[in-house]
Amino acid sequence: MQPRNMSMSGVVDLAAVKAAGEAKAKAEQARAESARQAGQGGVAGPSAGALPPSALVIDVDEAGFERDVIQLSAEVPVVLDFWAEWCEPCKQLSPLLERLITEANGRLVLAKVDVDANQALMQQFGIQGIPAVFAVVAGQALPLFQGAAPEQQIRETLAQLVQVAEERFGIIGVEVDPNAEGAAPEPAEAGIPAGPYDALLEAAVVALDAGDLGGAVQAYKNVLSDDPGNTEAKLGLAQAELLVRVQDMNPQAVRATAAENPRDPAAQIAAADLDLVGGHVEDAFGRLVDTVRVTFGEDRDAARLRLLELFEVIGADDPRVSAARTALARVLF
Repeated sequence: MQPRNMSMSGVVDLAAVKAAGEAKAKAEQARAESARQAGQGGVAGPSAGALPPSALVIDVDEAGFERDVIQLSAEVPVVLDFWAEWCEPCKQLSPLLERLITEANGRLVLAKVDVDANQALMQQFGIQGIPAVFAVVAGQALPLFQGAAPEQQIRETLAQLVQVAEERFGIIGVEVDPNAEGAAPEPAEAGIPAGPYDALLEAAVVALDAGDLGGAVQAYKNVLSDDPGNTEAKLGLAQAELLVRVQDMNPQAVRATAAENPRDPAAQIAAADLDLVGGHVEDAFGRLVDTVRVTFGEDRDAARLRLLELFEVIGADDPRVSAARTALARVLF
């Protein structure tokens, strides 16, 4: 099983976006309008010329949202990063998003939204907590994930977004000119040192992309052997180990067994793994909480420990993890 087929931590199935034909028509209409404005000497859209890399990351507000996000999304998928200065997880996620968007070289643009200064946008998107990440493609808003997700997971999500934008909406991005005015220097030129475990973490990502789950597990373990508190390695290991567990499962048989044996912890644990891989996070958590509630002794411990492992896959900052922890506490105590 390739990891990119997973739908994790609230990531929607982008290939199932509704109203694709309508959105594509909107994109074509916006392109035509952009070209018309350019021909009349107006402000042209991104297709009018190459952009410097620095223009791939922008700050947006309510006043400029229609122009800077909705109209731009007809040419390139716009990733929305809802953040605030007081939000510690935001300070970890935002630089990562900026780096990955810049690496995408024009296939994506990042629009940063300060929620303290743009409460109406926060309410419009129904955001309950930050960081929260959405995308806008051809004027259509898509929820991506909430919380400080691991890099490998974010890479997969952005790759899905690029693929769907191209295949379903005909949006291929904008041209980037590294020599254009305002272009940012490459990280090596800027003198930014690589982290002590960057090579090992990158090796784990490469292994996952190649389907070498055992290699990915070992690479993450190598990081954790020296740095047990490394958050990215812990999350990556939990996801890789989950993939190992489900790769040889027969989903139909596993779900049938779980349905026939609601008090069998092994059956429910296996089904919960499948739930999570399929993106049904709350179902997975609820299944295991219920299993803990109706079991005792070693069976209860097995279900509880698997639930804690699945928390690691999603990340402690995700509100669904917080809710499930509360539910678990209720049935335990």
